[in-house]
Formats: sequence, C-alpha cells, structure tokens
Amino acid sequence: MISIDYKDRRSIYEQLVDRIKALIVGGILPSGSQIPSVRQLSAELSINPNTVQRAYSELEREGLIYSVKGRGNFVSEDASLLQRSSQLSLIQKFSESALAAMQAGVPKAELVQVLDGLTDPHEPIQSKGESL
Repeated sequence: MISIDYKDRRSIYEQLVDRIKALIVGGILPSGSQIPSVRQLSAELSINPNTVQRAYSELEREGLIYSVKGRGNFVSEDASLLQRSSQLSLIQKFSESALAAMQAGVPKAELVQVLDGLTDPHEPIQSKGESL
C-alpha cells in the first residue's frame, strides 16, 4: 500500500506524507479509517519509527489525520476537503488544457468526443486506430 523510493531525492518522511495524502485523495483511505500504527508501518517499510512519527506529525499538523490516545491514528473528516480541493485543481488544469487545445485549432466537438470516449478512469487512453 505504501512504498518508499530510495532513488527519490526527497526525504523518506516527505515521501510518506505524499503517499498517505495520495491514498486519502484517491479515496483508498476514507474519512474515519485507521491508518497503520507507527510501529507497524516502520516495521513494514524497514525504516526508523521516528521517521514515520515525523510524517504522521506533519499530516496531523495539516489536519489530515488525528490521533486517539491508545487507539491509533485516523483519517480526519477534513481529509474530504483535500479530496475535493484536489478534484477542483484537476478540473482547473483540464479546463486550461482544453482551452489551449481549442486555441491550437482543435474543435470543441472533437474534445467532447474524446471526453465521451473515456468511460473507465482506470483504462489506458488509446490513440485513434490503436488497438490492444
């Protein structure tokens, strides 16, 4: 579920923060769900528990998780705001890309046709005439 890339220039705790944020935004860790304990995650990833604790502290500072003494860490209700914020950001980027395509001469109808052709967000996008 969570992995570390040792070739990444970012620190391990920054990678953890980003990976957990991605899981929250992606809906894999919904509001109220429990995240792995510091001890469990550090053992699973073979990293220092202080690194995991630092990542959890950062996520808690950002309001994405909260801790319950003796029970663990949980995804906060505010995390759904992050998910919506991420969606709005992607919609903004999509709008900018669509506008750039139209300014480059791509007809709006063709953009709508491409969008209508996207049925499953998990399927790879194929070029015209390309088959699997």
